[in-house]
Amino acid sequence: MLTRSPDRTLADQLAERFAERIHARLLPAGARLPSVRECARQQGVSAHTVVTAYDKLLAQGLVLAQPQRGFYVRDLGQKTPSSLAGQALTAIKNDAAGNTLQSAVQAGRACGSRINATALIRGMFHHPSARPQPGAGVLPLAWLQEARFLPAAVRKVAASDALQEGSFSYGEPMGDAGLRQVLAQRLGDLQIPAAAEQIITTLGATQALDIISRALLRAGDPVLVEEPGWSVEFARLDALGMRVLPVPRGPDGPDLAVMARLCELHAPKLFVSVSVLHNPTGHSLSPASAHRILQLAQQHDFYIAEDDTYGHIAPAHATRLAALDGLQRTLYVSGFAKILAPNWRIGYLAAPAHLVERLLDTKLLSTLTTPALLEKALALCIAQGQLRRHGERIRQQLAQARARSVQLALEAGCRFAAEPAGMFGWVDTGVDTDALAQRMLDEGYLIAPGSLFHATREPRTLMRINFGTTQEPGFWHTWKKMVKNG
Repeated sequence: MLTRSPDRTLADQLAERFAERIHARLLPAGARLPSVRECARQQGVSAHTVVTAYDKLLAQGLVLAQPQRGFYVRDLGQKTPSSLAGQALTAIKNDAAGNTLQSAVQAGRACGSRINATALIRGMFHHPSARPQPGAGVLPLAWLQEARFLPAAVRKVAASDALQEGSFSYGEPMGDAGLRQVLAQRLGDLQIPAAAEQIITTLGATQALDIISRALLRAGDPVLVEEPGWSVEFARLDALGMRVLPVPRGPDGPDLAVMARLCELHAPKLFVSVSVLHNPTGHSLSPASAHRILQLAQQHDFYIAEDDTYGHIAPAHATRLAALDGLQRTLYVSGFAKILAPNWRIGYLAAPAHLVERLLDTKLLSTLTTPALLEKALALCIAQGQLRRHGERIRQQLAQARARSVQLALEAGCRFAAEPAGMFGWVDTGVDTDALAQRMLDEGYLIAPGSLFHATREPRTLMRINFGTTQEPGFWHTWKKMVKNG
């Protein structure tokens, strides 16, 4: 909380708080600061204090003043407009008078806001308090630490000749042969026909998706993505210069009518899909939808990147596109960050045989090879069945946590926009979660507003919760208090 001090004025403290969040991307480009009147009420200070704090942020080039609209976080990659100083006084007066945002879309365009994912990514490394964080993208630390077999596997590999061999050479470009062999067996259990020679290891599933994009696409190519979806993928494709084409995602899969129309109009080159336990909704693809998607891919000649990041906590019988088409047009992606060891950064892709060399060339240009020591340790854990047993424990813990979180969310007045499943819940709160996110941050909670999961950043009442970190009443008590106080 802001406290009076002879060394730092309230305005200085408030400006520093906003500046810290802007630099950490917890207030992303295009986000609107609370109105002067609203901020004064929230922080328990005078309007003059807020005006002074906002003026400091303007002077630092961290915000833009939009006449009769308010203050917006500036894209730090762009230069401050030369007219900024001249706009400041007018904007301060208008905002203090209580003028509100007329159109979130127009404001975002006015501020040059782009597809934004940094708030979500930075949140992975930002710990506003020691409390469990509802917006987290990983399982609770205590759950992951139950995988006590990991250190033992590393010690065993390190004690062998593998340490010497793997430390003083670049290793195998495709990835450790032993790991690729056990991964091929795992994919076979999922009815995905992938030989070890069709598998390439990567630095996490994110790099696998990046390799696919760089190998198969060129700047300006249209790419179909599910919306809501993983904002990191939106931003990554946008940064590569691709034309992102959002397709609404429903309980059975993408809106097929919209998808078909986009195919006719834009001739996409790639479709990126989380078919099983979709992030953030938890939906899984139905067989009928999967069949129609593959028909569209054949008809319009595009590939499919199937991200099965959450496959370790999903039923083995869940519908996967790669299993249905036998890795003809589908490239399968997965990893172990969610279930095992986030910092090991081990992921992989399985691809049609005729694309493997092109994908491998792209991997070589970015990272050469991947760490063989950890890959060998992971192969050992998989081969001995330790990963499978760990996954079963995680699924049981997640089911119990999900039941508790759902009950608490409903008691707090929220409703679920999608049937609760998997690791994440897609919750409709009835309030603007972008605005509330900053107030919850003041209370030590990082939430994931719904706007982060859309290609266009607009105020929404949705938020994604992590079932593993929202099963304690404390968060929901604070949530209800913030909602009640407006």
